[in-house]
Amino acid sequence: MTIYIDIIFLENIIMNSIILYATSIIIKQKTKFFRIIISSGIGAIYSIALYLTNLKIYTSIISKIILSIIMIYIAFKPSNFKNVFKQVVIFYLTSFIFGGVALNLINNFNSDKISIKNGIYTGEDVFKVIILGAIFALIIVKISIKIIKNKFIPKDMYCNIKMKINEKTVETKAMIDTGNLVKEPITNIPVVIVESSLLNGIIPKEILDNLENILCGNLSNISLEIQNEYFTKLRCIPFSSLGKENGMLVGIKIPEILVQKDDEEKKTSNIIIGLYNKTLTKRGEYRALVGADLI
Repeated sequence: MTIYIDIIFLENIIMNSIILYATSIIIKQKTKFFRIIISSGIGAIYSIALYLTNLKIYTSIISKIILSIIMIYIAFKPSNFKNVFKQVVIFYLTSFIFGGVALNLINNFNSDKISIKNGIYTGEDVFKVIILGAIFALIIVKISIKIIKNKFIPKDMYCNIKMKINEKTVETKAMIDTGNLVKEPITNIPVVIVESSLLNGIIPKEILDNLENILCGNLSNISLEIQNEYFTKLRCIPFSSLGKENGMLVGIKIPEILVQKDDEEKKTSNIIIGLYNKTLTKRGEYRALVGADLI
């Protein structure tokens, strides 16, 4: 069988692009097309080197992990190590799904026309396997995501919380947000994000109506009495979620919060609540976000 390097290069760019695109769907992160192509091209060059040589430097697990990190960084430019780790793991899971589907197609159709060497598919019908494998793999990924959302989010991703504020108790339903790692930057105290409207009648209206002014340092609309009582409790909380990067929330320190999930309860003292002046969900399923570390 005659093997053409340019064909292998093109095939691997297509495969890598499909896997990266599927990864972007799962992590819900948009990226530019040229970044995916560049990342796929680097993976394709590595694949050709792996195909043509038997050097240990190309076949070692460490080399493959480094390659994956480089490809992920080029394609998605993750902001921190946690995102790198998460995206690499999803990239590998997607690759396994794609590889499993492709291998099954090879075993069942035209197995004598396709060969595999060092993980590289070569033969007459590789493009057919790539396209069919991509279609089936994307279908499997999308169905899996839908099943996970339907099965786990309604049951396992909600809890009830009770917040003690000014000697009063405020109770609401919250979503357990594993991505909510917002903490007060100085003390590292966890922050529970709460719709500010939930605290009407608990926290003075002058504060709730002037959250943006407080962040800007404009206190002209707030009486000196309220300033003296509350401003030692207020914090400026940086965040990069809720559809906004490099944002700021007004936070207020409260004595305690009680988190109830299933038949278990966990009480945590000295918590900060971040006051969010919009609604967290259109349907009103929950009105607060709680980090997994408080469960």
